[in-house]
Amino acid sequence: MDASDSFRDTQATISKKGRVWVYPQKPQGKRYDKRKLVSYILLAIFFVTPFIRINGNPLMMFNIVDRKFIIFGSIFWPQDFIILALGFLTLVLFIVLFTSAWGRVWCGWFCPQTIFMEMVFRRIEYWIEGNANKQRLLNRMPWNREKILKKGGKLVIFYAISFIIGNLFLSYIIGTDKLFEIITDPVSQHLGGLVAMLIFSGVFFAVFAWFREQACTFVCPYGRLQSVLLDKESIVVAYDYVRGEPREKFTKKRDESAGDCIDCKKCVFVCPTGIDIRNGTQMECVNCTACMDACDAVMEQINKPKGLIRYASENNIRDGKKFRYTGRMKFYTVILTILVGIIVFLLANRSNVDTRILRAKGQTYTVTPDGMVSNLFTMKSINKTYEPIKFTIRTPNYNSQIEIIGGQDLVVDGNEVINVTFLLRIPQTELKPGNNKITIELLDEDGRIYETLKTNFSSPGMQEHGK
Repeated sequence: MDASDSFRDTQATISKKGRVWVYPQKPQGKRYDKRKLVSYILLAIFFVTPFIRINGNPLMMFNIVDRKFIIFGSIFWPQDFIILALGFLTLVLFIVLFTSAWGRVWCGWFCPQTIFMEMVFRRIEYWIEGNANKQRLLNRMPWNREKILKKGGKLVIFYAISFIIGNLFLSYIIGTDKLFEIITDPVSQHLGGLVAMLIFSGVFFAVFAWFREQACTFVCPYGRLQSVLLDKESIVVAYDYVRGEPREKFTKKRDESAGDCIDCKKCVFVCPTGIDIRNGTQMECVNCTACMDACDAVMEQINKPKGLIRYASENNIRDGKKFRYTGRMKFYTVILTILVGIIVFLLANRSNVDTRILRAKGQTYTVTPDGMVSNLFTMKSINKTYEPIKFTIRTPNYNSQIEIIGGQDLVVDGNEVINVTFLLRIPQTELKPGNNKITIELLDEDGRIYETLKTNFSSPGMQEHGK
């Protein structure tokens, strides 16, 4: 491999001695200001969403324990798995399409890891410890009062924020009402949950206090997928080597033939992953645009056009070609459109009630002295609407009798589940020997059929039937 490409052999934050700690300078510029605005809007949405309710339900909730998912106020149950799976697949494909066209804009502008790291924890670090040079000096300093106060204060604030965010994540799983109940209850009643939350907060704290950019370069697979998703038409944060090379320091003796890059390395100093963008597209680059702002500020100072580092494709830099919607992007778009169409169709035809009827386990049939054959059934009914549904059960093709075990009311509250056990009795004379395919209808209070179900009804065999 060429010596100039040797940087691709290793990670920018790893050396033979181990971890290379990154001290990025505090970024400044119009793009950074825009990123702050986008990040604060997303953080506000993240913090407010669990408290927003639609018809009494959270706007978003992902209760994995109870297998109950609420998206924009609509409840989805395991029976809606196909819709949720297609929705997730559509989101992944959208990110793939977006990456093919616009590179890692997701990472730099919308990824929770980047937002929490750069717009929350890093800004607190700048506030307490100062910019990059002051942080280096503080770390080299012996442990004295100043270092203990700054380092200790920073870590305490980091853990407190991690604990708050951890509880907020929990509210997306169990809901704010349950979370407030847990908070106000005596600690002894939820000791296991508290320990779990402290551990989760510790992991979250470790990611942003220590692991940091390593999460993007070592753990997240998205960066490694760039080699598959990106091509020479993809728009990425790129250095214009045609205009910038050869590099030369900005001095009075500067050669007229030198490129616009004055090798000030400010693009390197502000990079949160420690790379040199001038080496080309790299896995570690999260497209945060900090180098673009830094370079534009330098170009302005030396009276050169801005955009030496900019959003551009390889073909745009090398040949001056404009962005082109490639065949691969068109293919992704077609697939994405099909998936969205399927999801819309499934949502439009999604039933308001989902019911499952099964024969009770370990039960066969019984024959009563008056010639009735009875089977025990269990029924699970999910009401996907916001209004309660009162219903009755009937078998339209038989003179049947239905006995609800326990005498419970057949009412399913809005967005709730009801489990019912009932005995179904049918005259033996109306049944054929063995298994019988029967139809069970659920009727609302107005007598309208809102669900029709098929199940098996067991009756005596041929010999017993003839007795």
